[in-house]
Amino acid sequence: MAGIDPVPLITVITPTHNRRETVLRAVESVFSQSMSRFEHIVVDDGSTDGTEAALARIQDPRLIYVGAKWRGANAARNAGIERARAPLVTFLDSDDIYMPHRLERTLTWFDENPALQVLISSFVSLKGNRITNCANPEAFVSPAMLERTLVGQTIFIAGSAITARREALLAIGGYDSDITRMQDRELLLRLARRFGAQLSEDLDWTKYNSENSISGRRDGYVEAYANLMGKHPHIAHAYPHIPPYMISRQLIADILRGRIPEAFQGYMANRSSKALGYSLPELMQGYVHGRRWRRDLSNEFRNQCGARLA
Repeated sequence: MAGIDPVPLITVITPTHNRRETVLRAVESVFSQSMSRFEHIVVDDGSTDGTEAALARIQDPRLIYVGAKWRGANAARNAGIERARAPLVTFLDSDDIYMPHRLERTLTWFDENPALQVLISSFVSLKGNRITNCANPEAFVSPAMLERTLVGQTIFIAGSAITARREALLAIGGYDSDITRMQDRELLLRLARRFGAQLSEDLDWTKYNSENSISGRRDGYVEAYANLMGKHPHIAHAYPHIPPYMISRQLIADILRGRIPEAFQGYMANRSSKALGYSLPELMQGYVHGRRWRRDLSNEFRNQCGARLA
């Protein structure tokens, strides 16, 4: 496009697979941004629904289509990171949309904080008729606190909330292609070994909870959590009550919904996992102590954020 600097300030990466209509909506939200110096890389993981032809009708050099079979969304994201030309990389899932100020305000954070490596923004979650503002407190968190909040799941995270310097993403090897669920938490846990993160309270994108979203499925949680713990075994040693708390919380939720077979399946998946393997007494004890630890962490975190803003 004439008048646009060929060197983008930020790269948006969107992996997609057979989501033609929603990826078009996502792309439209990027091209409706209040700033124009970006590139949007859409990595198509083997779609067969006409995604390529639909995107080809968008005649703008800032949209870069990469089509191949990438063996999953994480490999597709990594292909986008490798191809990115901008020093900043941010993500947009193909069923989500940016609000018009998303990129401009993201760039402001990094422009005003040259040492900043990771930004986690806030968002609006749409699930059926329910609208939830998933707003984090505005604060910079150290690497240690970032890990604790990720382990305790006391901050809102999602793939489209993450922005990082490209070099930081390359330094940790990008996304882990072995992780098909909780991949954003896993990525941030590895980033937390080296970097802290800025949390932004600004609601700058909208998360649509699609029916075919892996993260939205109620089944398979325990297996996915076991996979995550297998990648980060130090968590069970440093935070011994949290893994059994997370498992027991899921099992209790299934039981309360009347999903008894699913609860039993989750318990057996836990028992057979080398990374978990908790007995019923261990799960019960973990639930009590883990819930208390998580509550104390939330209070500590809020107090720290309040002290910074005072």
